[in-house]
Amino acid sequence: MKSITTLLIAFAISLCTHAQKTYIHCGKLIDTKSGTVLKEKTVIVEGNRIIDIKDGYANTKKKGDQTIDLKNKTVLPGLIDMHVHLEEETNPNKYIERYTNNEADVAYNSVGFAKTTLLAGFTTVRDLGGSGVNIALKKAINKGKIVGPRIFTAGKALATTGGHADPTNGSSRKLMGNPGPKEGVVNGVDDAKKAVRQRYKNGADVIKITATGGVLSVAKSSSNPQFTIEEIKAICKTASDYGFHVAAHAHGDEGMQRAVIGGVKTIEHGTLMSETTMDLMKKHDAYLVPTITAGKEVSEKAKIKGYYPEIIVPKALEIGPKIQNTFSKAYKRGVGIAFGTDAGVYEHGYNAKEFAFMVEAGMPAIETIQSATVTNAKILNMTDQLGQIKTGFIADIIAVNDDPTQKINTLEDVVFVMKEGKVYKQ
Repeated sequence: MKSITTLLIAFAISLCTHAQKTYIHCGKLIDTKSGTVLKEKTVIVEGNRIIDIKDGYANTKKKGDQTIDLKNKTVLPGLIDMHVHLEEETNPNKYIERYTNNEADVAYNSVGFAKTTLLAGFTTVRDLGGSGVNIALKKAINKGKIVGPRIFTAGKALATTGGHADPTNGSSRKLMGNPGPKEGVVNGVDDAKKAVRQRYKNGADVIKITATGGVLSVAKSSSNPQFTIEEIKAICKTASDYGFHVAAHAHGDEGMQRAVIGGVKTIEHGTLMSETTMDLMKKHDAYLVPTITAGKEVSEKAKIKGYYPEIIVPKALEIGPKIQNTFSKAYKRGVGIAFGTDAGVYEHGYNAKEFAFMVEAGMPAIETIQSATVTNAKILNMTDQLGQIKTGFIADIIAVNDDPTQKINTLEDVVFVMKEGKVYKQ
């Protein structure tokens, strides 16, 4: 009797200690490292990790394991968008909402935007600027309180007084005040260092600067340089000390050159980039994040009377249509390309439209996919965890109906989403 009791206890313990495995049967699987499409594979997930990949369709081994049938789908790693704004989404009242929305309103809205982004297949994003709510959003997602992508956030972007991302642009003089490094406004080298350290204190993961004017800020210029080279170098050096890389919003060429020479890792938009700047980016191992979708969407919205403040309309009509052509030239010249969309400037959830625009401009489909996986993982220093379906990697896995290397638009209709081993869409 005693031996039977012992056996039952041992059996119960084995059931409790057996971690459930998920066997994903993949009709096609994209190897993003090599750029090849594999057929009939089984990806085995345990906890939040990929523990094995087998040829053919392997069967579950133990009671409690589950099988997910994606035999008629194409499977690939969760996508990474290097430029989103999860605190906001374009609408004709956005500039008024700066004064009517409280921090709680921003936070509430961001929850929906985050979920929409994840369900679109983007399991990781880099949030490049908001009020700081994006830091709390990141923490809430990491703790499992809400649903959303893994976030690397800049918190509040850094600007100069009156520059793109100065939070008081367009305000009455009574409301302008004199924002400084704490609020993300930099004037001089000491301010630059202090602003980076404040982002670290706040819980940011990356630094974003606005190296030139911007289209959607309530200010005249979209492209003038707005930081000195000394300020940029101070930002990049301090950021490096704290383990950050630096992203630079930039439309104008002079501001881009200062940013690249100063040490930034990514140039966002890059609209008026010259061949000289392209060559500088290659020399300094900097990447272009093109955001073609945002350019197209902003120029279309500018044609709607009253959608934007009047000062923004001519900038949007001038800059927006040029981004795709600049991307094409930069890619053909050998500049590194990192996938990013500026979602929030247009509606969230349509991030994957960017792929088709990149293909249209001359980048092969598989390379666009690699830009949104292995390339972005490299910039985020996550090459051993993200961007591939590989043993030991985090189980961020998505699936689409068709082979995106042949039909890139299929990425706009993601039918399966797993993040860290948990299925969110099937």
